[in-house]
Amino acid sequence: MAYKVSRLKTSSHTKNTTAPPGRKTATSRLNPRKYAKLLSSTLPRIIEDDAGLRQITASVEPLLDKGTRRTTEEEAVCRLLLKLIEDYQQSHSVISKLDPKEALEALLEARNLRQADLLPIFGSRSRVSDAVNGKRGISKAQARKLAEFFMSSPDLFSWISVPRNPCPHCAPLASLGYYGSQRPDWP
Repeated sequence: MAYKVSRLKTSSHTKNTTAPPGRKTATSRLNPRKYAKLLSSTLPRIIEDDAGLRQITASVEPLLDKGTRRTTEEEAVCRLLLKLIEDYQQSHSVISKLDPKEALEALLEARNLRQADLLPIFGSRSRVSDAVNGKRGISKAQARKLAEFFMSSPDLFSWISVPRNPCPHCAPLASLGYYGSQRPDWP
């Protein structure tokens, strides 16, 4: 029984590539018809308000739920929708900036830690308590240690500590950003 040998280089729309760990993976080409059908069902456009954000989020959630079972076309639509969401979130302040005290409290609560867990960073219980309660500012060195401890950016902990209710003479200076080591030029 003789078999006929195919002269085609590949019989499918996939080609084998080598992924970084050395595994063989299959990457397929985008099917324009399937991609167009997905685009027409989601109708992606630039997000301009919260209603648009909710609509795009509702469209991307089923794709994210599929995980690794997404087709190439679904992956392309998913990446497009996530890019639209990311662009909207970067241009609109979705999460307000926390002051160092609030950030420290939030991180302690989120990780079920106590103030005593920060003793190696601050050195004493009173310094930990003062920093967490906002009575004492966080130094640059402490901000670096906190960032390393919480695996975050030191900028999260290193604002210039401005009192919530500055005295009447300091209020205009605090609003201009003059506080602590910065001083305005006095006439």
